[in-house]
Amino acid sequence: MADKQESTGNLKQKLEEIFDASLKLTVPDVPGVEPKITISKRKEDYQCDNVMSLWPRIKGKSTHIKSSLALGQAIVENLPTSEMVEACSVTAPGFINVTISTKWIAKSIENMLINGIETWAPTLSVKRAVVDFSSPNIAKKMHVGHLRSTIIGDTIARMLEYSNVEVLRRNHVGDWGTQFGMLIEYLFEKFPDTDLAGDISIDDLQSCYKKSKKKFDEDPVFKKKAQLAVVRIQGGDPVYCKTWAKICETSRTECAKVYQRLQIELEEKGESFYKPYIPSMIEELSDKGLVEESKGARVIKIKGLVKDSEEAPVVNNKGLVEDSEGNKKRDSNTLMLVKSDGAYTYSTTDMAALWYRLNEEKAEWIIYVTDVGQANHFETFFKAARKAGWLPENDKTYPRVEHVKFGVVNGEDGKKFKTRESKTVPLTDLLDEAMTRSKAAITKRAEEARDAKEWTPEEIDKTAEAVGYGAVKYADLKNNRSTPYTFSYNTMLEDKGETAVYLLYAHTRICSIIRESGKDIDELKKTGKLALDHVHERTLGLHLLQFAETVKEACTDLFPSVLCKYLYNLSENFNKFYLNCRVNGTAEETSRLLLCEATAIVMRKCFHLLGITPVYKM
Repeated sequence: MADKQESTGNLKQKLEEIFDASLKLTVPDVPGVEPKITISKRKEDYQCDNVMSLWPRIKGKSTHIKSSLALGQAIVENLPTSEMVEACSVTAPGFINVTISTKWIAKSIENMLINGIETWAPTLSVKRAVVDFSSPNIAKKMHVGHLRSTIIGDTIARMLEYSNVEVLRRNHVGDWGTQFGMLIEYLFEKFPDTDLAGDISIDDLQSCYKKSKKKFDEDPVFKKKAQLAVVRIQGGDPVYCKTWAKICETSRTECAKVYQRLQIELEEKGESFYKPYIPSMIEELSDKGLVEESKGARVIKIKGLVKDSEEAPVVNNKGLVEDSEGNKKRDSNTLMLVKSDGAYTYSTTDMAALWYRLNEEKAEWIIYVTDVGQANHFETFFKAARKAGWLPENDKTYPRVEHVKFGVVNGEDGKKFKTRESKTVPLTDLLDEAMTRSKAAITKRAEEARDAKEWTPEEIDKTAEAVGYGAVKYADLKNNRSTPYTFSYNTMLEDKGETAVYLLYAHTRICSIIRESGKDIDELKKTGKLALDHVHERTLGLHLLQFAETVKEACTDLFPSVLCKYLYNLSENFNKFYLNCRVNGTAEETSRLLLCEATAIVMRKCFHLLGITPVYKM
């Protein structure tokens, strides 16, 4: 076969391509064999793990392959010639070890330096995706509970966008539920002048919400009025809708301040946006025979959760069912579309939103970023959509939906992160504290280094903001999102260990090396050559080249922690290189400056994908 001369893009994917060609030649009669390429745990770079699963399928059927070791050797012999692969070996009982050409690694990095980091963007099979994240409730301040959805969702969107996926960033705010009925009725009582009711601040709205909730729980007459208010809002009553719109605008303005500080881009399409699509959506589901009556409410019985021969359980107005002992609980077997009083539920708007995203926005992948506590809701909701025929039965086939679950944020006491007064921490307060502590640390470091005069007040503020906010983001994203994590200002602002501060400091060190060389790095990219003769040079170069496959894995599995781990290991590999390979004033200066620049470029792209602003001195 012809030589493969490509030297950009996804290294793992290129290995999969040549091993796929070999597998088709070696075992042409075995269908559905996908190359299994992983980073090697031995001294080689990669390994192919197909032999052990493939051998039992062909054992005794082949006339020329008599053992698993021979199968591995046959796969290696049938590999297309490629300048990418320096050597392949097979060890018993059939492990195929791959060493990547050092010259090819260097050439690939040189090409990236000239053509840009975008040439390393992975290729995904999906073209358009919706990422539904943040989604705070209207009439409340954003608090620490919104932190994870906002940060994780933004990073997933950034990674997909880098991978050339068109991403529709959606803020599915809660602007249409029971809380509005409570709040508006309370405001009408407190402020008979409805214009005044709509002009109060977010703090007043939050205070009134708490009081309205208390009254809703204790006063049956007020409760009934609040429930009817929901129906009026959803029905378009102009008086109620005018106040509702002003409350939404007040909340929207408050949220925008947080999004601006965190550099989050979102398009708001809250629950109310989908109101025009609800009647036709319910009609479609009814025509398919999926909607049933239950005590005046309209529900969908979920196949797989309720046997077809069973009747749908009786659901009350809150979507609760009673067990044999009269205890009420949330029913995960039934999706409520319309309450007995005619009001819609968040399940209704979720179904309408999904219909809209599939049919109007033509999304192939719809990703919901919410806490793990909503897992049952999404399981029920997704099954209802499959029953309606909107989604394929195979949950890995497009169009597909995904619930990106995350755990809670705990304080250092192991309980949910709250203030000393046991109140939920507003997100603005959390960011203020992170920036204040970051600024104090930067100022102290500058004074100890006796270079405080080199910093302007504006530089200190901008750096403190980048480091403080970056520390908050990285402390969240580096964890397995499925589990809770402990929030600690002291830990996240450490300048050692796996923290944003350490990573940003590593980046400033690289920039300093390049500046101190006095060389024009852009000119070196055009004329210089990269050599990876030292072991630590090669290790760093290979790790740089694994960036694309890391981003692809993080996108595919929707775990930002994969990218965080890569970035931390990149910094560690650079530090080993820096300690063992002097850069400036050596015969290898040009090559090593290019390696420094490539590392800085990849680090900055990682920072961008994680929503962290890089700094150039600390």
